[in-house]
Amino acid sequence: MFVVLDDRSTVAAGYVACFDREGVAATAVEPGEFFEWFELINDADVAVIEGFLIGSVMNKRQISARIRSRCRAPLIGLIEARALSETLDLFSLGFDDVLAKPFHVREVLARSGAIRRRMQIVDECVDIAGVRIFFDGRDPIVSGEVLPLPRRERRILECLVLSRNTRITKTQIFNRVYGIFNDEIHENVIESHISRLRKRLKQRLGYDPIDSQRFLGYRLKDFAGEDATRHAAELATSLTQGPDASISSNIIRDEENIDGALRSNDYQRIGHVCPI
Repeated sequence: MFVVLDDRSTVAAGYVACFDREGVAATAVEPGEFFEWFELINDADVAVIEGFLIGSVMNKRQISARIRSRCRAPLIGLIEARALSETLDLFSLGFDDVLAKPFHVREVLARSGAIRRRMQIVDECVDIAGVRIFFDGRDPIVSGEVLPLPRRERRILECLVLSRNTRITKTQIFNRVYGIFNDEIHENVIESHISRLRKRLKQRLGYDPIDSQRFLGYRLKDFAGEDATRHAAELATSLTQGPDASISSNIIRDEENIDGALRSNDYQRIGHVCPI
């Protein structure tokens, strides 16, 4: 989720609409209410923020200092036109990058991704479970070919990769994909998105790479493999040492590859430039 700060509410709403058309969650916060808002949200919600876009605001220095005291998310300044003096001023205030209008949302994603890589927060791309995932808006490469994904499903796949060392809950995925203040959509929509994502990946890979456990959340099976391998080894040992030693190892493998019901859906991807 990206946070937009601009004294002009219409302009801020325009930025948010551009992000929404690309399937990226964004929210506009009134600059005068930012400090109170930033104090009220918890650390889990702060971790969801992928970047701050600061437009026309009066107290840029105080805002940038407060953000840096709590969050490492990219801080990007938005200016009306290219101007060396204004650009240098923003960099001196601790901004990570500066963008002049017009710009595309995918450029914001690419620049914020580059900033996070420099901070060693995220890699340029990740190869996992037979899938190469990018973090700049590009579709993943599955089995050597590009797999076009709807915007939300691509974002969910990115969330699973970013949280690949642990499970991520449905609520956490919803907050990343739809934003922490979206009360118009129920978070159960994530289950439908993941179901369709599973089907698309399984058609290419031949297996379901997403592991899920009720109340615990989701993770990619490539990183859940250690637990599965340990369980299979323990089960194989018990079978070879017990009265059922003749049971085929195929039964063990079958118990490790249970797939849920899957559904499909089609979306259209729309690209827009933010000229506001």
